[in-house]
Amino acid sequence: MGDQDAELEARLEAQDVFEPPESFVEQANVADPDIYAEFAENWPECWATAADMLDWETEYDTVLDDSNPPFYEWFTGGELNASANCIDRHLDERGDEAAIEWVGEPTAEENRTYTYAELHREVNEFAAALREMGVGEDDVVTMYMPMIPELPIAMLACARIGAPHSVVFAGFSADALATRMNAADSEYLVTADGYYRRGDPLDHLEKANEGLSGVEHEVSDTVVVGRLAANGDGHGHELGESQHDYDDLVAAHEGAEVEPVDRDAEDMLFLMYTSGTTGEPKGVKHTTGGYLSWAAWTSHAVLDVKPEDTYFCSADIGWITGHSYIVYGPLALGTTTMMYEGTPDHPERDRLWEIVEEYEATQLYTAPTAIRAFMKWGSEFPDSHDLSSLRLLGTVGEPINPRAWKWYYKHIGDESCPIVDTWWQTETGGMMVTTLPGVKEMKPGSAGPALPGIDAEILDTTGDPVEPGRAGYLTIQKPWPGMLRTLYQNDERYIDEYWREYSDTDSDDPEDWVYFPEDGAKIDEDGYITVLGRVDDVLNVSGHRLGTMEIESAIVGVEGVAEAA
Repeated sequence: MGDQDAELEARLEAQDVFEPPESFVEQANVADPDIYAEFAENWPECWATAADMLDWETEYDTVLDDSNPPFYEWFTGGELNASANCIDRHLDERGDEAAIEWVGEPTAEENRTYTYAELHREVNEFAAALREMGVGEDDVVTMYMPMIPELPIAMLACARIGAPHSVVFAGFSADALATRMNAADSEYLVTADGYYRRGDPLDHLEKANEGLSGVEHEVSDTVVVGRLAANGDGHGHELGESQHDYDDLVAAHEGAEVEPVDRDAEDMLFLMYTSGTTGEPKGVKHTTGGYLSWAAWTSHAVLDVKPEDTYFCSADIGWITGHSYIVYGPLALGTTTMMYEGTPDHPERDRLWEIVEEYEATQLYTAPTAIRAFMKWGSEFPDSHDLSSLRLLGTVGEPINPRAWKWYYKHIGDESCPIVDTWWQTETGGMMVTTLPGVKEMKPGSAGPALPGIDAEILDTTGDPVEPGRAGYLTIQKPWPGMLRTLYQNDERYIDEYWREYSDTDSDDPEDWVYFPEDGAKIDEDGYITVLGRVDDVLNVSGHRLGTMEIESAIVGVEGVAEAA
């Protein structure tokens, strides 16, 4: 390491606050510091800003109906369609531009680009096929699929005909699929014959069929995408009587056009099952108007997404991050969103940087776990690629420790990209606590202040705010558009899991209801929140409550340690 590098390392190590680069601020979607005060003064009407990013078939008449807490309703009276908002409205200006850039595993030698016009055509064809199968409004369609383009196509086809989707992560077991289909009373499944992982074709259909055998009600139809069969790598599966080949269905409905169904703002867009403390998965219900406006607004304000961008989120669509920040948020804004089927270290450990360079990605949104792996592998891998197209970096999934933050800032962002360290969860629908990259300075290890219009407080066990620097419990004091509406067919558990701890559950006054995400946190004098991890993962040492993030940060702060969990 040269003297200059050593000096830089020392400066980065000591530095606690980083300003966003002036060049970024000048072009940022949101760069006015007054937005925090304006949203606070004009709450909840401030959220019309988010709703007005969408096209409504029927204008909403009320921003927030809080007459029955915690069953809040947003943009009541409004009607819209999520599929039309993500595709149709972009056709005139963006029809020939890329909507999805899909990068397959390199061994499969297959990448695909879908323009907005091509995406529109295939979504319509598959929507027509689903409708012919008997899928109607409010029928839950389960998707058990890897990272292939047919997954967002199926999601948008369901949204088009008013059928909520329930995506099950492809890595989950057959039993997890059966449990979720049973809980949602879902009669339809879209899956794939397999996918590639580190060069090997993996059989997925066998697992899907095993899951189907555990479904307690009759499953009407299963659609199978021939991901492996297309390359001659299929496992020789014969499709069953009620199983259909995806390509055959789409071909049979070539050129079909399906009018998007008008959905009430509060109609369900999708279900997402998340693990429950009791072991019973919780069916988180997200709605069409509130969720889509939240995904669009946060993509615009936090990720600085613009139509001309090539935006890369490395998450899996089987998780909420992929729903909000690969599919719905970016496509609602008319940008190019990227999907990658493989792993970041196959065939070599520079695979992600190769993709960023080849596609000239403008944003990278990834997980601290991945960043710590990149650190461990060494900076020579990103350093061997031109990453100058990147304008913004983001992290999601768990808190990032300062050492990993600074490595990401230096080696991936070349000290010229703001980093947004985002705290949120499946239930919130989108980001809640993070810096606005065109407004706020960054503090490594701290997610940042709550977003404008979000009222976050750190409380002690008695419900009083904690002193700056002391650990407490993160709470959200007011509702927000992207919030879950309930747990599917279980209102009581919804109240018990998220509201009971700090709310007066006998009250009709929304001010007496407080959302508790079960995360520990601390807040500094500037209102920056550092999330400390789940409250059930806390050690009490001599009266000090230590979260996993603090302990992991201390361990990875030791020279030579790359990962702690």
